[in-house]
Amino acid sequence: MAYRVLVVDDYMMPRAVFENVIENAEQYTLAASLPSAQEAVTFCRHSRVDLILMDVVMMEGMNGLEASRKIKEFSPKTRIILVTSMPEISYIRKAKEIGIESFWYKEIQEVPILELMDRTMAGESIYPDNTPTLNCGDAVSTDFTEAELKVLRILVEGDSNQEIAEKLGVSQRTVKMHIENMLHKTGYRNRIELAIKVRADGLIIND
Repeated sequence: MAYRVLVVDDYMMPRAVFENVIENAEQYTLAASLPSAQEAVTFCRHSRVDLILMDVVMMEGMNGLEASRKIKEFSPKTRIILVTSMPEISYIRKAKEIGIESFWYKEIQEVPILELMDRTMAGESIYPDNTPTLNCGDAVSTDFTEAELKVLRILVEGDSNQEIAEKLGVSQRTVKMHIENMLHKTGYRNRIELAIKVRADGLIIND
């Protein structure tokens, strides 16, 4: 009996690629191909799905992580491969916390998607070793410390130093120091340019 696979991506081209892989593999059959995470949750409540290829970032509604969490709550045996082109630093950690079986970067493709599907259905959990490294001005994403990244995640929301300090439970002086260090590393002119660049590059994508 072929495994029933659900494809979830808000862009047509990736969906078409995954559909083609499934349709040309004897061990799989396409259960559905959907453009939104909310539709995926609803579909899984009413239809058997053995494996989901779930994109993370959706233009509208809940994201792939939220949908995966909901699906795992009522269908824990459904296996999920989270797919993304975004190198957001928290995605791998969040996926593991939810219990998502495997994780695949669209652009890097360390393991071919069909092989990843086969290994996931065989009981393996496959994750990339590292988040892709991004250039951030004169720095790379791995140059940022954990403390700096915590400040950066709030900074991209437009919060002031005082607001960032209150949320992190540190002093405004500490926040200012971290921002100045990041500006020095990257060569960006100010905090606005820093926030815009890291958000546009996909390093920080808040829920």
